[in-house]
Amino acid sequence: MAKHPVPKKKTSPARSKRRYSQFRARARKKLENRVHLGKCPDCSAQKMLHHACPECGKYKGRQVLDLEKRVKKITTVKA
Repeated sequence: MAKHPVPKKKTSPARSKRRYSQFRARARKKLENRVHLGKCPDCSAQKMLHHACPECGKYKGRQVLDLEKRVKKITTVKA
């Protein structure tokens, strides 16, 4: 049966933390490039690019989401 490779010396805590910090920095950079945010031209709220604004419901200057209908759905309860 083959033996597994074993490190000759213990990895110091500083070396482990340094390696992990580089991994964390790379992961953070990848996430920053994934989500693109911009300002809504109508209400100046933060919104994802190429998506309708969740605050005012507009996309490219026209109303696409009916926010009153969404509020009525949540508030009205049929008994």
